[in-house]
Amino acid sequence: MPTATKSDFIRLPSEKKTEELAKKFTKKLKLGHVVFFIGEMGVGKTTFIKYLINNFQKKNKLKITEVTSPTFNLLNEYKIKEIKINHYDLFRVKSLDEIHNLGLFDDISNAITLIEWPQKIKPKPKNLIELNFEYENDYKKRIVKIKGLNL
Repeated sequence: MPTATKSDFIRLPSEKKTEELAKKFTKKLKLGHVVFFIGEMGVGKTTFIKYLINNFQKKNKLKITEVTSPTFNLLNEYKIKEIKINHYDLFRVKSLDEIHNLGLFDDISNAITLIEWPQKIKPKPKNLIELNFEYENDYKKRIVKIKGLNL
C-alpha cells in the first residue's frame, strides 16, 4: 500500500482500498488528535470513518457496530476501552457561534475527534490532521490528500 507524506495523495479506486487506508490510519491516531474530513457529499468521508472506528473495535476485540453519519444529531460517541471517539458532522451547522456552543474542543486530550464538514471552524485546533477527499476524472474513483500526518 502506498504511503502518504504531508503533500501526497492516495488513490482510492475501490471501497477495499478505503478500508485498507483506514486500517493503516488507525495505527497512527492517538488521543488528542483532531481529524478534519473535507470533501463533497458522497465522496467517502463517512465510509472511511466507519472503517476507522470498526478497526479500533476489532483491534480491541469488541463487537463491530454500525457507524453512520451524525448529520441530524451532530455527534456520535464511541467508547472503545480507554479510547473515546467523537464523530461530528457539521453539515447542518450554520454559524461559528453554533460550533462554539457544541464544545467541540473541550477536553479533547482524552479523545480522538473526527469532524466532517469542518470548513467553518476557526481557528484550527492543534494536533490537526486533514483528509481532503476528492473525485478523480469520473465519480467512480477518488483520491485523498493527507495533511499533518505521515503514514
